[in-house]
Amino acid sequence: MVEDCEKQSKGQSNSRCRSLRLYVIFTVFLVLVLCYYIIPNEMSASWAIAVGLLLPEKFATQTINASLNTVSVVTSAERWKPPEPYYVAYPYKYNLLLNEPEKCQREKPFLILMVPVSPSNTAARDAIRSTWGSERLVGDKTVSVLFLLGLPTSENRDTLQQNLLQESEKNHDLIQNDFWDSYYNLTIKTMVMLEWLSVYCQNASYAMKIDSDMFLNVKKLVEMLQSAPKQNYMTGLVARHAMVLRDPSSKWYLPKTVYKPPLYPPYALGLGYVFSLDLPEKLIKAAQRVKPVYIEDVFLGMCMTHLGIGVTDPPDGSLFNVFPVTYNRCRYSKLIATTTHSMNDQVEFWKDLQRPGPYC
Repeated sequence: MVEDCEKQSKGQSNSRCRSLRLYVIFTVFLVLVLCYYIIPNEMSASWAIAVGLLLPEKFATQTINASLNTVSVVTSAERWKPPEPYYVAYPYKYNLLLNEPEKCQREKPFLILMVPVSPSNTAARDAIRSTWGSERLVGDKTVSVLFLLGLPTSENRDTLQQNLLQESEKNHDLIQNDFWDSYYNLTIKTMVMLEWLSVYCQNASYAMKIDSDMFLNVKKLVEMLQSAPKQNYMTGLVARHAMVLRDPSSKWYLPKTVYKPPLYPPYALGLGYVFSLDLPEKLIKAAQRVKPVYIEDVFLGMCMTHLGIGVTDPPDGSLFNVFPVTYNRCRYSKLIATTTHSMNDQVEFWKDLQRPGPYC
């Protein structure tokens, strides 16, 4: 009887030991998994894949140093896929790959032009550099220009990234972050623009976000800003009482599950809007509280409304134009921004406006 009890006791003890060992092994394994996936990446790989955030496995990037001497970019052959529709991966920490941290301190601009453009669109960047982007001094006011990029999404992205590095070293006007450069990520591109301005360009008075396919009259823009408010100021082509498009075939479709109200708050159209440099920090804070939508100009309007700050109508309704304006020197000397039919029009209109002689 005693022997049976001792055997039973030993059996239970061995069983408890095995259970304890398994528990310890499982705990260690769990800690290792958490350390590997969550701590370095701030979110698990499976979740990143689910929301379309995960970069290709071997697309490792390092922040370029201040002198832009080196960059490390390795890509996999994995084909890029667009992010989940209507999901905006912001707030999220995106890293700078190409930077010009001393741009504003060195140039001391009154106005800085921020131009979002796709990594592959070198032609648009060169066209701007040779036209309105070359107007660096208007009266006694300095104007600076930077191009905003995300990661290339095409199959030849390795080559594209190396070309961008060379372009950056030559022109010193590229800002690149490690998010996929796509239409659905325009809100991300806008928010990292604001983050950059809040960190690196606090000494400027104004910034303008302007699309790369726009004609810009820099002189007229600076003239308008001479009498503009210094704080809580955003202007452009202001949309008021704009209806939310519920047609799934529309480029700007938003389902009620993403944005329920039938009308958007007032916002300045993304083709080109100007703002005082006290706003970036405020908008970044508001973006932590407002559910983001992929339509970037609408999202900024939502953030402005959250802050209780109104969007300002321009002094003249003809200054900003969403439809191409037929060219003549007199008309173009009085507008600030307009879409054009082609890049060639952008270049030729600007060149003609620079000719000596009266505009009207």
